[in-house]
Parts: sequence; structure tokens; C-alpha cells
Amino acid sequence: MARLIVIDRPGGPDFVDTLSEIWEAGDAAFPVDQRLPPAARNELCRAMRVGDEVEAGDALVIATSGSTGAPKGVVLTHDAVAASATATSRRLDVGPDDHWLACLPLAHVGGLSVVTRSLHTGTRLTVHAGFDAASVMSSGATMVSLVATALSRIDPSIFRTIVLGGSRPPADRPTNTVTTYGMTETGSGVVYEGRPLDGVEVDIGGDGEIRVRCPMLLRCYRDGVDPKDADGWFATGDLGEWRDDGRLHVLGRRGDLIITGGENVWPEAVEAALRSHPDVADVMVRGAEDAEWGQVVEAVVVPTAGSTPTLDALRGHVKEHHAAHLAPKRLVVVDAVPRTALGKPIRR
Repeated sequence: MARLIVIDRPGGPDFVDTLSEIWEAGDAAFPVDQRLPPAARNELCRAMRVGDEVEAGDALVIATSGSTGAPKGVVLTHDAVAASATATSRRLDVGPDDHWLACLPLAHVGGLSVVTRSLHTGTRLTVHAGFDAASVMSSGATMVSLVATALSRIDPSIFRTIVLGGSRPPADRPTNTVTTYGMTETGSGVVYEGRPLDGVEVDIGGDGEIRVRCPMLLRCYRDGVDPKDADGWFATGDLGEWRDDGRLHVLGRRGDLIITGGENVWPEAVEAALRSHPDVADVMVRGAEDAEWGQVVEAVVVPTAGSTPTLDALRGHVKEHHAAHLAPKRLVVVDAVPRTALGKPIRR
């Protein structure tokens, strides 16, 4: 009887060996986040039902908070993992001389997929316990998966290809980067540079929501709920549109959309404008409830050293780039923007 086995260890050769042993025994693996305190790890293992039975063919259970904040376990089969490895490697033209570096958290699909991709394709692999700029620079790898914050801390020219996931990439990103769109339920990125991978179907419904159908999709959640419809489509919860050049443009999470005075505001557009202000080191934009406007645009800003950003200055800066309703009406100054392990801002 196949069971779910936890991998409670940092990234490195032992992690890879343990994953291989679990698979060889016919079991499925659950990598637990090493940054969690012991009590939280134990609670998460209970929620994922570690030690309980899994279906034959299940390979992984990966915890994701989704849009509600409550942990859900995404069940990925060996077929789904293999489909992702094959399609991504083909799109990236991975060859026998390539060498992958995994330095993102292995409890998240963005980091773990580098390991599973390498195992399925036989590509050389180095796994780090976490991101360290000096170790990344000396790894000797040709390919790496990073998020925007990590990219800014290294010399990107040492890699042949850098796969960028997580938060929206910088506007001036290097030419050797490849942007991806995907989520835990899709087994990693399924759209590269706006174009679906081989075997991936993308549809935008009448309400603007992105739907995906592909062999990389989850089988179900750990509680047995299958979020796919009868025709195999998975509704992502993201809104998007097709550009004139045939590329998918992701507008953002449905729940992140700010509606202020009847006008729609996407946080990412405001964030991009604010990042170009000299007083802003980092920023997150979200909607704040307001009796008059319904919601107002609120900017959560980390100031640059020695600066004191003001609401008037930031509003004026945004209005140089966008319509006035996109300018923030509230300003919160913080020491750090709350982000997920993959760099996505936590707007709640």
C-alpha cells in the first residue's frame, strides 16, 4: 500500500536521495518547509495526512495556501511530473552539457520542479539548502530557477538560462531570462514568455479568468477534492488577456483587483510606477476599504536609505505614468514588504 512520506530535511544530495528512495518504494513524497518551527511542521504534516494512503501513481503532495491562506495539499502524479519535465526541458532546449541549480525552497513547486525535472531527464543537478548569492555564483551551473529578488543579487551573465517565476519580473531583466506562468496546481510553469508549453491548452473565459488544461495538472487536492471541471479544465483564479502577438498577459489574481469609485486598478501597474521613484526601495499595492470610494489604492512602501517618501510625491509620480485613479490615496511606510518564499507580495 502506497503512503505519503515526509521529507523533513534541507536541500542537498540527501534530499534528492530521499526523494528517489521514496519513489522507488512506490510511495509519494511531501517536502516540508524547513523554515517552519517544529510545531508548525507537525501541524502541517497532520493536515497533509502524512503516513496515510495515497493512490497508485501519486508522486508528490505539495502544500499551498492558495487564495484563502488555509493549507491545501496539491497531489501530482508521476505522469504529471514527467509531462512537466519533458515539456519544460524541450522549451528550454536542455542538453547533455547543461547543469541545473536548485536554490529556491524545495517545499514549493518552483524549487522542487528543478529537482524533479533533473531526475526525469538525467540532467546534472546541484541542490542548495537555500539562496546564497556567493554559492550561486560559484555553482558552475548553466541553468537556474530564480525569483526577481534573487536575480538582483547575482551576475546573471554566468548562466545560459535563468527561469524567472514568482512575482512579476523587472522591466529591465537580462536577455537570458525566461519568464514563466504557473502555480502549484499546474506542476510549475506551463506558459513560457507568454506562450503555452507543448500539450498545454489555455483559455480565457468570458469573465476574463484564465483556464488551463494539460497533462501537468494536479490529480486532486489531498482532501480528495478535484478542482477540474468535467472537461478537465482548471480555473486558475487569475485574470488575463491575449495580446496582439498571441502571447498571454496575466493581469493578476482576481482577488487582488482594486475597484475604487467604479474604476478597476491592478496593483502591479501601480507598483511598477512606484518602483521608479527614488524614495522607494520596495513596494506593495493593495486595496483598502473606504466608505466613500468602496476601496482606495494603498501603497505599502519600504523607503530608500535616508529618504522620507510622502503621499503627495508618490501620487504625483504615479500620475506621470497613469490615470489619476491609479494614484495611491493612502501610504504605509514599513521596514519590509511581506512576501512569500517565491517573492510574491502578501496583500491580505
